[in-house]
Order: sequence, then structure tokens, then C-alpha cells
Amino acid sequence: MAYIDYYKILGVDKKASQDDIKKAYRKLARKYHPDLNPDDKEANKMFQQINEANEVLNDPEKRKKFDEYGENWKHADQFEGSRQSGGGGGNPFGGGFGSGTGGFGGGSGGFGGSDFSDFFESMFGGGGSSRSQRNSARFKGQDLQAELKISFREAATTHKPTITVNGKNLRITIPAGIANGQVIKLAGQGGQGANNGPNGDLFITITIADDPTFRRLNDDLYITREIDLYTAVLGGEVTVDTLDGKVKLKVPAGTQNDTKIRLKGKGFPVYKKEGQSGNLFVTYAVKIPTGLSEKQTALFKELQDLSK
Repeated sequence: MAYIDYYKILGVDKKASQDDIKKAYRKLARKYHPDLNPDDKEANKMFQQINEANEVLNDPEKRKKFDEYGENWKHADQFEGSRQSGGGGGNPFGGGFGSGTGGFGGGSGGFGGSDFSDFFESMFGGGGSSRSQRNSARFKGQDLQAELKISFREAATTHKPTITVNGKNLRITIPAGIANGQVIKLAGQGGQGANNGPNGDLFITITIADDPTFRRLNDDLYITREIDLYTAVLGGEVTVDTLDGKVKLKVPAGTQNDTKIRLKGKGFPVYKKEGQSGNLFVTYAVKIPTGLSEKQTALFKELQDLSK
């Protein structure tokens, strides 16, 4: 029979404190609890081993015996009695703990795996009530993670999409102004709790697609509007896109390249602040004409001479 190392089962060092042992047990017990792994035989077997290891290592007296006698710690009193009566340190029940018929090892008639622990528990008692208490402990369900992709325009309006999680349809509210990468928490919509424990939570990460027109920075929007040289020099009027539609802007005569203007309140909605929006910044990009005709080139030269 393979040696069962309780320290290894809990993943702690032999010098671990009682607090370290408790933390390790709670973490593993939640992970392998039968109610969270109903059809997983390996998880259920691991849960039994975790409880057994915690039962021994969490009791200073039992832990001391285990450190000295290994998994045969339950025979510690019989071993001591046998030694005191001159019987030596052998097995007081006859037969060895290794291989061979009649032993508790790998021979015929032996006990393996969890049968070994169950046998001693039924013979010497103990562990039943504590196991029952642990099996009935309340555990919070597992938290779940999900991702929801929405468009740039959807992020600018409050809407209520329906998503499906674990076969269940959930209608959620996404407020206008939500940020890319922001996480929405739905309390109690995660995995089911064990033994009437609370359900876990559902965390939804919002991913917002880029927009071909606007660049967003917090609540402000940025857009580049190309204007021709003549409008920049002489002034004029241009149409600019906003989230609410198109607006007309007057371009002053002599507008320089990269001139930036601000449209107050025409930016992105402020998250959970009804009626408030950031600003829209418009940058003018002056387009220099190419492919001039001879007459156009002559006129530009004339203007050049006049400017001198």
C-alpha cells in the first residue's frame, strides 16, 4: 500500500503552523467538495483524504503521533504498550504492515487506499462527527467570468441586452458611458452554493469595439476634419459628425493646419450621470492641392509675388 502523506495531501510543509493547515484545508475542501463536484469520483475521493489529513494535522496530539508513526499513528498507544511490555516495536495485531497475507499492505486479504483508513476508523472510532460537520459546511458557489462585446454606439446609450450563462438567460443593464474593459458584477448569478451556501457571483467584462470616426479618451471624443486650402485661407463652412448627428461649423479665414476647436457637451456620455457628456474636439487638417493646372500654378505664383 502506498504511504499516505497528510502533509502532501494538504500541500503544506511539515513545519507548517496550525493556521497554515487550516487555510490549506479550507481552500482544498471548497475545491473538491462533493456538492460542487457531484459526478467526479476522483474529487470525492480527494475530499475524503483532505478531511482525514485535516483531522489528524489539526489536532496537536494526533499530529505528533503521525509525525512519529506515519499513517499508522492510530496504533501509537498499542505500539507504546507493546514496547513497555517487552514486545518490541512490532505490530500488536500480528502480521506486518508491508506486503503479505493477513497484513494491511498489498498482499491478498489486505486493505488499500481509503479502505485502510475506513478500517481503522471503524475499529477504533473517531472522525465520524467531525466529518459530518465538514460535509455539512456551507460553501459559497464558484464565481464565474464572462465577456460581452458591444459596439461603440451601444456603449454610448443605456441598453439591456440578454445574455446566456450556464443555460440561463439573463437580462442585464449596461449604462451609457461604460468604459472598455469595465467589469459588471451580478451578485448571486455564479455557481450554486453547497449545503445552502450562497451562490457565487458573475463578473462580466465589457469589450467595446473601435469606431472608424471617433477616438475616445475617458468622456471626451476626438475627430479630425479635413478642409481644403481655399476654405482655410478664405474661411467657410464645414459639416462635422457627432454622436447626435451632423453639425455645421464656421471656419474662420486664415485657419491654420492642426487648429483644434472644442464642442462642449458633444462628447461621450458620463457613466451613470444622466444628461452629462464630455466634449468633442475637432482638429482641422488642411489639404494642400496637388495636380495644379498651368493657370492655377500661375495664380499661386502671382499670390506669392504679392505677398512679398
